[in-house]
Amino acid sequence: MLNKTLSEYKTDRSYEELVEILKSTERDFDMELIDKAYHFALSAHKDQKRRSGAPYIVHPISVAYILVELGMDTESIVAALLHDVVEDTPTELDTIKKLFGQDVANLTDGVTKLGKIPYSSREEQQAENLRKMLIAMADDIRVIIIKLADRLHNMRTIEFMPEQKRRDKALETMEVYAPIAHRLGIRAVKEELEDRSLRCLDPVAYHEIESALALKAADREEFIRSIKERIIKRVSPSIPNVYLEGRVKSINGIYRKMFIQGKSMDEIYDIFAVRVIVDTVNDCYNVLGVIHDMFQPLPNRFKDYISTPKPNLYQSLHTTVIAKEGIPFEVQIRTWEMHYTAEYGIAAHWKYKLGLTKSDAFEQRLVWIRQMLENQQDNEDATDLVRTIKSDLAPEEVFVFTPKGDVISLPSGATVIDFAYAIHSAVGNRMVGAKVDKRIVPIDYKVKTGEIIEVLTTKEVGHGPSRDWLKIVKTSEARNKIRQWFKKEKREENIVEGRGELEREFRRNNIILPEPEMKEFLESIAKRQHCSTVEDLFAAIGYGGVQLWRIIPRIKEEFNKLKKPLEPIILEQKSQSSTTHSKASSGVIIEGIDNCLIKFSKCCNPLPGDEIIGFITRGYGVSIHKRECTNVPKDIASCAEPARWVKAHWAGEVKEEFKSTLEIVATNRAGLLADITIQLSNMHLFIHTLNSRETKDNHAIIYATITVNGLDHLKTVMSKLSQINGILSIGRS
Repeated sequence: MLNKTLSEYKTDRSYEELVEILKSTERDFDMELIDKAYHFALSAHKDQKRRSGAPYIVHPISVAYILVELGMDTESIVAALLHDVVEDTPTELDTIKKLFGQDVANLTDGVTKLGKIPYSSREEQQAENLRKMLIAMADDIRVIIIKLADRLHNMRTIEFMPEQKRRDKALETMEVYAPIAHRLGIRAVKEELEDRSLRCLDPVAYHEIESALALKAADREEFIRSIKERIIKRVSPSIPNVYLEGRVKSINGIYRKMFIQGKSMDEIYDIFAVRVIVDTVNDCYNVLGVIHDMFQPLPNRFKDYISTPKPNLYQSLHTTVIAKEGIPFEVQIRTWEMHYTAEYGIAAHWKYKLGLTKSDAFEQRLVWIRQMLENQQDNEDATDLVRTIKSDLAPEEVFVFTPKGDVISLPSGATVIDFAYAIHSAVGNRMVGAKVDKRIVPIDYKVKTGEIIEVLTTKEVGHGPSRDWLKIVKTSEARNKIRQWFKKEKREENIVEGRGELEREFRRNNIILPEPEMKEFLESIAKRQHCSTVEDLFAAIGYGGVQLWRIIPRIKEEFNKLKKPLEPIILEQKSQSSTTHSKASSGVIIEGIDNCLIKFSKCCNPLPGDEIIGFITRGYGVSIHKRECTNVPKDIASCAEPARWVKAHWAGEVKEEFKSTLEIVATNRAGLLADITIQLSNMHLFIHTLNSRETKDNHAIIYATITVNGLDHLKTVMSKLSQINGILSIGRS
């Protein structure tokens, strides 16, 4: 089933074809049990038809056929024939168990969707089905291999679905099932799933690439043939049993480089490649030496996945070279065992009996499943599981090193925080900064392959991560470990944070209710989110277990059922004699105005403690400025629109957070930036930006934008920073 174009695959298979391929494999299958399963499924599905009009039984037969190609065993074939019986017919799982045994019943149940349970959204149902499948996978990996074969056949017949459903299925396949196939190392399935999904999602680009490949097919085949001849002629005298084959990059692989990285077809050097398969690891490196002697290697294009395997245990040497014709091409060098693993991944355990035991490589392949499930245990939002697969199982990976030389694999786009948590949760929780190749980097620095990363930690008791890290990290492992820390260590803080977040969202969406009704409304929300009390709901929002952006649409629906939509608030200035004061929820009191929307101007960034004044804007409430701001007239009475300037002052207790930029002047010295970063991190401040420049008089000027909760807090920060050796002055920028 390898290296075919999509049109070369046969869509549907008959039972006779299935029996024929079973017999041709020369492996021991229980034909009696398989035949029994076929006739049981045939009877159960009876007159059911597929969208194409074909008898439904064609689908399970075709899934079973794919599994035979992948080398799966009797129980997998039987479960494939029965996998839709429980879901789509009146047959009970107990019947499958009695007739075919516990293992087949477990496999069938693992692939069966949770179709009879009501869910609030399609996304939630997808997530719960995925969670169920992952739990079954952790016990028996064959569950996901059957599911991948099921999805592959559905993608081969997707043209019979309505257009929107085609796109939905293709997107789900691209984002969920192809990454799982990649992590399991089943290259053939992964690439076909991606190509078929791409054909649905961007048909114009797909056919453009397909046409370009077809135009050059004859030239490419001739070029690969000549390269293979030259390599075999040079290598075979010294290295025995050398096998060569050509490989064309998948259309989705070309698409990603052309349309995402902005490259032209001529700039993609690995569109076609020669694969060299030998007997031993030593032979791999010997062939590499010969290849580099025959052709000119391109710099920075050599990758050694033998000494550093990918997370899916893929091993191979990759190098890109240029032939005398001036055409660059990739050479992949591997042993036969590596080749079986590269093509069939986890399925090679059954197909080629590679001798993997529960204690070594086979067990390693399942670690990510268990880790993913563990990370989800404390998360009330099931749909996070889908986002985890999208981020953590992405095909693009980076390989970075600890100072001791250990290799850490992370998804592309991961930060130094993700690296710290990949080492250990304690390292991430105590992290205050990081060095990349011995150079201090910002906390949101994205790591690159080959970099040596050192995590700077503190021994301060009680130190922990910043909430803002949740917006920075890429991996679900880091995100969930941060949430777990806040859930365990900061319940009271979580309640305050969660209440504040919910109140801000309520204000933004104009959700206003009297106190008794609001209490009842919040209790109903807490119950739906599986929280015992409203405080538990606040705490879950605070540590990130409940994500407001997902539940707010549902909350708005519930609110609209209780109250008809509120009219937009119109600012109405009261008479000069009025003594009414209105405390805005942002902690600012506006004289003479009720229920107004407040925003803080970016021109002066006022903080609690500053003398302030309000300006009534057109369409966006009152804008708050510092009284000394350059945009505020010195003489209000004689300005153009004096009536729009209103008196404002801070409320007694302000719980908002504000951005403020500090200008730090210091004597330039080594380690200055690191000392400032560590001091800010020790105060649990989020650093938005940190820039520095040198002056001619050997001074350094550093601009740090941080989050504070008021002028007094800012003064404390400035006082702590002024204690750092070499600091000359600190002021607000």
